Amino acid sequence: MAGAAAELEKYESWDGGMSPLRTSYGKLFMWFFLVSDALTFSGFLSAYGFYRHKYYGEWPNPSDVFHHFPFLHGKHLPLMYVGLMTFILIMSSVTMVLAVEAGHRNKQRPVVGWMFATVIGGFMFVGSQAWEWYNFIKGSDQGSVLYKNEMYQYRVDHLTHEPVMTELVYKGKDLTAAESAPIIAAGESFHGANLVHNEYGHTLFADFFFFITGFHGFHVFSGVVINIVIFIMALNGVLHRRGHYEMVEKVGLYWHFVDLVWVFVFTFFYLL
Repeated sequence: MAGAAAELEKYESWDGGMSPLRTSYGKLFMWFFLVSDALTFSGFLSAYGFYRHKYYGEWPNPSDVFHHFPFLHGKHLPLMYVGLMTFILIMSSVTMVLAVEAGHRNKQRPVVGWMFATVIGGFMFVGSQAWEWYNFIKGSDQGSVLYKNEMYQYRVDHLTHEPVMTELVYKGKDLTAAESAPIIAAGESFHGANLVHNEYGHTLFADFFFFITGFHGFHVFSGVVINIVIFIMALNGVLHRRGHYEMVEKVGLYWHFVDLVWVFVFTFFYLL
């Protein structure tokens, strides 16, 4: 028995130091979390793709929905603003790379500076997404009418602000002005999108938009909060006194993941 005990003492259990994969337990578990989160987003986007295919004829064209830009009211600029949002998030990922690189060199001031830039980029993205949600909910110069359980869509003349044409959204039937008038008068008119009605087309488009972009926005906001914590630790010299900046590298993994997920969300919602 004594010999067996001595033999067992040769093999120490993993104490949270270096794992068999030559990485710390913190980075290892961050990878576990990111893989599970990637599967969650994959399920959401797969469901979106399924229903988009199922209701293809009723699905809105993103370039007709997302065409607003700050201070340029009335101009049709399809996907320009979401392109700017994507650029902001990618640049914040670049600043995170530079923060990690500075941490590898154990340089405190560059880490603090690049982490601050990453936090600013994250706030800009979250604010931009909130502005886009506002315009999506508010609606456009078009509108929809719910009449006898059928949804009709109409366009408004920019000069007279009167409805000039309506069509049955889900069946693509053009209506004359004479047919349009009683429908608009008797129906329930609404603009924008919510979880019940959607001016742009099928209600599921708005449901998926709010849920998936909101879920991603929550990830970005959470990342901003974590980045602020790491920024304060770096600013106060906590990480420098530890002799390494592994915390920056771990939060960098999360931030790059959020950036990568947005590429897929952008492709599914805005480009396809």
